[in-house]
Amino acid sequence: MLLLLFYTFPQIDLYVSTHFFVRQSCKAAALGESCGYFPYRHETYLRLIRVFLFRLPYVIAIVMLWKLVACYWHSGATFNAARARALKLALGSLIIGPVILVNLLLQANSGRPRPWQTLEFGGHLNFVQAGSWAGRCSSNCSFISGEAASAGWMFCLIFLIPQPARSALAFPLVAISFLSPAIRVAFGAHYLSDAVLGWLSSVVVFTGLVALTVSPQPEKKTEN
Repeated sequence: MLLLLFYTFPQIDLYVSTHFFVRQSCKAAALGESCGYFPYRHETYLRLIRVFLFRLPYVIAIVMLWKLVACYWHSGATFNAARARALKLALGSLIIGPVILVNLLLQANSGRPRPWQTLEFGGHLNFVQAGSWAGRCSSNCSFISGEAASAGWMFCLIFLIPQPARSALAFPLVAISFLSPAIRVAFGAHYLSDAVLGWLSSVVVFTGLVALTVSPQPEKKTEN
């Protein structure tokens, strides 16, 4: 439904991105040309935050992989099956969602230019709405946001963290999961639709894996 909304009303994306774009007069303006830049993209502290947020999910994934291997060092009564299942669910959703679905499939083939690549924001390519494959971007395209997908994945981790750590980590994870896609929109690297749909893609993949891996326990029959 959200994809249909953004596809039908592409002005939503343009309207949001306009608020982060500073227009300038072109030296030799052609018809329909727009010059300017996204100022937040040049802020050093925001660039450093972006690098940190970009790498954080994969640092977490490496730690999780190490913990998963550690789980299988144990056997019998010492084997923590619940922890192993949660780690496999987390790593599986990261690989299927942000890595394969977003980065390898959608971004490589969607063809949607990033905001800074389009004519409306000082670029050289035509704007195309979310869900359209008519764009001229050749690789690493805008639809959908890989970093927003990774941020959505980190949000899903909240439901796998046992208490009391969940209460302590819930707020930081929620804040990070929204800050990362917001920065990408502010940088002109993605439209709002790319960020929203990228974030939700990980939630959908995670929910789907949970539904597939959680089997209902058969009720035990009681003897009369």
